Amino acid sequence: MSILTAEKLIIAFHKLSDFLNHPDDEFNNLIESAPNHNAWFQPEEVKRSLSSLQEMLNRNALEQWFEQIRVSETPKIVGLILAGNIPLVGFHDLICVLATGNRALIKLSSSDAQLLPALTKQLIEFEPLLADKIIYTERLKDFEAIIATGSNNSSRYFDYYFGKVPNIIRKNRNSIAVLDGKESAKEIQLLGHDIFDYFGLGCRNVSKVYLPEGYEIKNFFEPLEQHQLIANHFKYNNNYDYNKSIYLVNAAKHFDNGFLLLKEDEGLSSPLAVLYYEFYTSLEELNEKLIAMQDDIQCVVTHTSLKLDTGIVNFGQSQHPQLWDYADNVNTISFLNNL
Repeated sequence: MSILTAEKLIIAFHKLSDFLNHPDDEFNNLIESAPNHNAWFQPEEVKRSLSSLQEMLNRNALEQWFEQIRVSETPKIVGLILAGNIPLVGFHDLICVLATGNRALIKLSSSDAQLLPALTKQLIEFEPLLADKIIYTERLKDFEAIIATGSNNSSRYFDYYFGKVPNIIRKNRNSIAVLDGKESAKEIQLLGHDIFDYFGLGCRNVSKVYLPEGYEIKNFFEPLEQHQLIANHFKYNNNYDYNKSIYLVNAAKHFDNGFLLLKEDEGLSSPLAVLYYEFYTSLEELNEKLIAMQDDIQCVVTHTSLKLDTGIVNFGQSQHPQLWDYADNVNTISFLNNL
């Protein structure tokens, strides 16, 4: 009887990486039709997601990742409740389940119900032993563990229904950026990707920026001009117009570059088309603040040389996670290996 080994999984995942780099006509048609199912899933954004996954699944990274993984000989059924805020956002949870030899019982988001089944179809073609490891369902039952991603509200629902089995239940998180005033225009342009990729809908998108006291806002706004085409998307622009009108009616102080509103606010979770900012007086003081808020923060985008005690990523890299960059800093592989 054939056994699913780490080497077979590495080969299958790497073949999927090649497929993501050169999708066939059927999958390209799915990409082009994605906005018919979800207006946020514009073809360029779906391709952005595929490119990120293709980078993630490179052979060297897979081999390094699998050094930490034990492929179970007694697989468990792991329920996956997937989000649909950005294309294929649940893919990493799926490959973690598969990499550990477990079976994935998948409840798709209605916002992203076409792309993942198409990719898993390809994956099964590359490794037929995965056929009985991937199950799609409308109703979760007979599972032995749960990984659920949702909002703060849905997490309470998940806790109630799934709290009696081993679980990872994710709530809202936001990503931030920290500037020290020495950034080049190119670095701010790259930060624009952390803000605007996927229209800012992901938990790895920057929703707030911390600026040193005395920072000139124009130094931030001017390099972002290359991202102005985002305003051509009607749903994004509707959010921009709505939030702008609210600030104008309420006489709320803000900056406006025609496609992004910058507002001083102590909160982390800014509305769509709005970026919160806050000034800081010292990095030491800011560092303490970020440590206190670490359960609400997904990524910190800044210079990798900046001395902060939170995990940081370089400008432009928040939406390019590695295989070992686990959501909410909870090691999914350790969770699955210990079931």
